[in-house]
Amino acid sequence: GAAPFHPHDSVHARHILNAVLRLPGYEGRIVNGNGDPIQRSPVRLEWELSLCESSGRDYRLALQCSQNKKVPLPVPLVIVDGSPSLYITESFIYEGPVLGGLDLTRGSLTLPAKALETQYGIALLERLSIPLPPRIAAMVRTIPLTAVFRCALETHGSEQLIVTLEARDERGCVNAVFDHKGWKNLTAESGCRAPGKKCANDIRLVRFDKRALRPAAKLLEALRVTWQGFGSEYWCKPVGKQFAEQFAAWVASIPADEGIALELDDTLDSLRGNPVTATVTLDLKEAEIDWFDLQIGLDVSDTTLTPAEVRLLLDAKGGYVRLGEKGWRRLQFQLSEEDERQLADIGLSARDLSSKPQRLHALQLAGKKAATRLLPEAYSQMIDRRAEEIRTRVMPPVPSSLQAILRPYQVQGFHFLAYLTENRFGGILADDMGLGKTVQTLAWLLWLRERPDFDGLPSLVVCPKSVTENWVAEAHRFAPGLEVAMVPRGDCTPKKLASLRKKAALLVINYSQLRLIDSLPELEWHAVVLDEAQYIKNPQSQTTQSASLLRAKYRVALSGTPIENRLLDLWSITHFTMPGLLGTRTAFSREYDQRSDALARQRLAARVRPFVMRRTKKEVASDLPERTEEDRLCVMEGEQARLYGAELKRARAALLKIETAAQLDKERFHILTSLLRLRQICCHPALVQQKSATAESAKLAALLDLLEPLMEEGQKVLVFSQFVEMLQLVRREVERRGWPHYMLTGETENRGKLVNEFQQADGGAVFLISLRAGGFGLNLTAASYVVLYDPWWNPAVENQAIDRTHRIGQTNKVMAYRLIAKESIEEKIRLLQQQKNALASDILGEDKFTQALTLDDFRFLLEDQPAP
Repeated sequence: GAAPFHPHDSVHARHILNAVLRLPGYEGRIVNGNGDPIQRSPVRLEWELSLCESSGRDYRLALQCSQNKKVPLPVPLVIVDGSPSLYITESFIYEGPVLGGLDLTRGSLTLPAKALETQYGIALLERLSIPLPPRIAAMVRTIPLTAVFRCALETHGSEQLIVTLEARDERGCVNAVFDHKGWKNLTAESGCRAPGKKCANDIRLVRFDKRALRPAAKLLEALRVTWQGFGSEYWCKPVGKQFAEQFAAWVASIPADEGIALELDDTLDSLRGNPVTATVTLDLKEAEIDWFDLQIGLDVSDTTLTPAEVRLLLDAKGGYVRLGEKGWRRLQFQLSEEDERQLADIGLSARDLSSKPQRLHALQLAGKKAATRLLPEAYSQMIDRRAEEIRTRVMPPVPSSLQAILRPYQVQGFHFLAYLTENRFGGILADDMGLGKTVQTLAWLLWLRERPDFDGLPSLVVCPKSVTENWVAEAHRFAPGLEVAMVPRGDCTPKKLASLRKKAALLVINYSQLRLIDSLPELEWHAVVLDEAQYIKNPQSQTTQSASLLRAKYRVALSGTPIENRLLDLWSITHFTMPGLLGTRTAFSREYDQRSDALARQRLAARVRPFVMRRTKKEVASDLPERTEEDRLCVMEGEQARLYGAELKRARAALLKIETAAQLDKERFHILTSLLRLRQICCHPALVQQKSATAESAKLAALLDLLEPLMEEGQKVLVFSQFVEMLQLVRREVERRGWPHYMLTGETENRGKLVNEFQQADGGAVFLISLRAGGFGLNLTAASYVVLYDPWWNPAVENQAIDRTHRIGQTNKVMAYRLIAKESIEEKIRLLQQQKNALASDILGEDKFTQALTLDDFRFLLEDQPAP
């Protein structure tokens, strides 16, 4: 309505108006007496203080438009106090300054000079944020207030931090204290004049500068203290284990030169003192064969510290230690960036240094600058000699019973496994896929049986189900004298297992059997080999826990991707091969799995260097034929294009409802399901609706056009798809044309036989392979063409598929084609693969890759926008 009222007339009405007027798009909800809407004004109001024209002595306070002060302001009908306050006139709603208790429903106010030129008047102008007019400013002396924290340690049953916060003037007098209700007893509010007689220039008013008081109150809140108001009044906090670090951090957070001061007792004052600095030296003692204990020596700056106190500081690893009356101290090493890098190169950091010796292998120390620089010269020379002896003393000849000629790098791999054996280490052979890890391991297993200390026990290979037959076939081919047996999937009884152990020198089981055969932990093995060891990358999985229970004299892991998802993968595999090498899981995550620590991975590499051998194809297989990859774009038309457009529209509508990362996490499954349907439509409409079985597919047509000349030439081709239903559709078309073909999926039982038939078949043939079922464990070098029918999230998975034919034994140039639906999500996936290549190949596996997609990534995939 049009009747004016002041907000103090009705608190309830004021709250209602305050809520309504701040609703988004509220225009039109508030109307004047004529029913016309009251619109929000773009102009803001501000206070104007001026001398009255009539008296020349008193003051006039009024609201004015900020842009044009000559425009008269209509009298407000309603004033809603707040920050900002809202001033409602007949036609407009203005934002403006706080009221400060003034009644402006009648327009401007006249303030008598006798009232305004007082302490109370100055306080009013401060509340309204109005600068002091020149005449008043000339009468005022500004006294800055300093916020002072008084902190001490006292014992009240238990030790506590006692804090008081005071506001002091320039003479040190306390003008205010801060309690649980805020600042109180401010002199400026009491109207007290400046002390002493009247000053020159008629300065008779005091204005306290309280700018430091507000941040001081926030600092007290950050200290997380509790008000104690019984008897003595103060703030307090118990002194716990983390007190020193927390209080020191709080002291460091107090800004300098902003009117805040600290008064600390002697013990607390030690927390803002400089750390005890120390230079580092290394001392070395031989612990075991090829192992050394690295002892830290220190030269500290504080000569009052006893050796026992120095050891306490060293073991605190940079943390605070309370040393009786000396207060708290902490140790800081004088290490340059180059020193830190050199320590990292032998697997250490300043955080690792303690009074306990660090046990390191000669190969971790040999040739390292840190060892040369920080150790006596005689020690560094001894380490280099010892490392050279290690490299040369374990180079046995390849067993004559191995029916294969190993390449030079494969001989090195065999020698690495022999070196692990001689030193009773476990280790990881991490060569790229296709470099012959199996044959290197078979050579090692034959050599083990020829050693004088062979105990007659069989060895065990654990591998994926899809690779078991390949292990048996490779053993028969390269090590015919090594009796090998595959444990039947349906007969895993202890009796059957005992019978096989008596007959065979090598047993092969899959990871499912590892979990299911209860008697395995009770059996002793000469050696245990985990193939595709990334199967135990999750430390909490039942598979990993079952592997850790295996009892063997020697343990070896084989994996082309020992770090598939995260650094913890490597810890899990290493915990099987050499328990304790990388410490506990918690310690490992704290020390190495940190993105903020640039040297963490360098230290980790130094730690595992003697126990991991990693070679890439580029390094050791330069004689492999050339590999070429090509993307072929396919244009969707007709029903396929219509289905894709409709599904894309639904997916975009769902994505528009998601605005935050938290909402995305809740809806991630549904969004990924929509993406899956879009990818299926790109392959063939029949994958999303059965009635479209006869519909045209641009990709299927492109595939058949690609296969036709290759079949006429008598070429062998691998066709990969993640969708088994798509492979079945392709097989139907291949059968119609009479082309020889084979098909391998997760349901295929006779994998080995199928692979052999394809490898030995005369003329052209098509091998249809499920991407998951055929990603590893297959040697298909008879083919020199690969077709990836649909792109996968993780490019590493696609590379593994191509590696089925681009591997040792391939003599022809390998050509790989990717079929991509043009202007579709598949093009976006390819761009994301390239954009996030390091993430996908070095850290994330396929599942983690989709979990790592951000809201911006999903928008990029679904919205019509260019690549970021």
